[in-house]
Amino acid sequence: MKIDQLKFYEVIDSRGNPTIACKIFSGKFSSISMVPSGASTGSKEAQEIRDNNKKRFLGKGLKEVIKKTEHQIFDVISQKNLSDQQEIDKGLIELDGSKNKSNIGANMILATSMAVSKLASQSENMELFQYIHQIAKAYEIDCDYSLPLPMMNILNGGAHANNPLEFQEFMIQPAGFENFDESLRAGIEIFHNLKKELQENNFSTSVGDEGGFAPDISDTKKALDFICSAVEKSGYKMGEEIFIAMDCAASEIFINGEYLFEGKNHDNSGLIQIYEELIKRYPIKSIEDPLDEDDWDGWKAITKQIGDEVSIVGDDLFVTNKKILEKGINNGSANSILIKVNQIGTVSETLETISLANQNNINTVISHRSGETEDTFISDLAVGIGAGQIKTGAPSRSDRTAKYNRLLMISSDNNFSFEGMNGIKQ
Repeated sequence: MKIDQLKFYEVIDSRGNPTIACKIFSGKFSSISMVPSGASTGSKEAQEIRDNNKKRFLGKGLKEVIKKTEHQIFDVISQKNLSDQQEIDKGLIELDGSKNKSNIGANMILATSMAVSKLASQSENMELFQYIHQIAKAYEIDCDYSLPLPMMNILNGGAHANNPLEFQEFMIQPAGFENFDESLRAGIEIFHNLKKELQENNFSTSVGDEGGFAPDISDTKKALDFICSAVEKSGYKMGEEIFIAMDCAASEIFINGEYLFEGKNHDNSGLIQIYEELIKRYPIKSIEDPLDEDDWDGWKAITKQIGDEVSIVGDDLFVTNKKILEKGINNGSANSILIKVNQIGTVSETLETISLANQNNINTVISHRSGETEDTFISDLAVGIGAGQIKTGAPSRSDRTAKYNRLLMISSDNNFSFEGMNGIKQ
């Protein structure tokens, strides 16, 4: 089947900024996709492009980008077979011609790539997760379908909140349950009890970009204590049913060669010591971006020191890039990778990176962005490639709950296993 028509739209993401939607048609079928955008971004990510016209959306508009590239993209994909995702993505990459997709733009390319996969799944009368599962085999990703363990960002700091907390995300992992539905329910109950806890202590319960609360707290231990208390009041057991994950986004606190944490400067060994103390005190099972994206010596050290106990997750470090992941594997840096499709820009390249991770026993965590849409592609991706975990925010804000609702529907319609405790094992 061939693609008959393509149309791009300037739409709005969860932060009120413009983003790209792509609608494509083939015969009686059509699909639409929308791309997210990050706030805390790695310097090596594929580049989205904007109009930079200050008279519209403070320079973030996309009308001119669409006008410039829509026909170019259609000319490429209309010559390809709809079911050949790899060839279509290759054509888009070649059209851009840059190392970081800065000519056509990763946002334009990804919107197209995702829409193609959705349309192809329809044309073959498949659910999207089934189609992803099928095409993933070409990348030697041969796995069972499964429901991922949710990583729920219930308390925010860093670039995701207007408070003094240095670390960006404090998450819970409801791992000790038999199925996805019970895991999600536990997380939701804890979220509501955390709100009560904060209110009783006269803290704000307004939410950040990813739906978690953003109280005026400056002490990391205090934030973790609030979470532990909410878990207890919900009737669940810390360290048995519920575990903690953190996104430290340490590149944001790396200033002039040192890490500024809670008023003091530290070298990488000093910050690693802080992490060691925290995991002794709390049931922390995952630490994302614990060090700066260019601190390769530090990443190697922390992986060696605590990688047997905790997932050391590379986000800004790897930016879903296969070549950078190869460097990390050779360097012994990290044992997990965060997968964000817009960091690399195509479905095919995303699958290439996941394949390399799987071959080297690197855990994969499928992730949203802080600027999200109602698109639920990542939910199907997580199920289709059997990812151990999905990181898609608090059970708050429809841009986040859309992903959970999609997973609930997949869970209801299929007898897939739930990763649960397997999702946090090293």
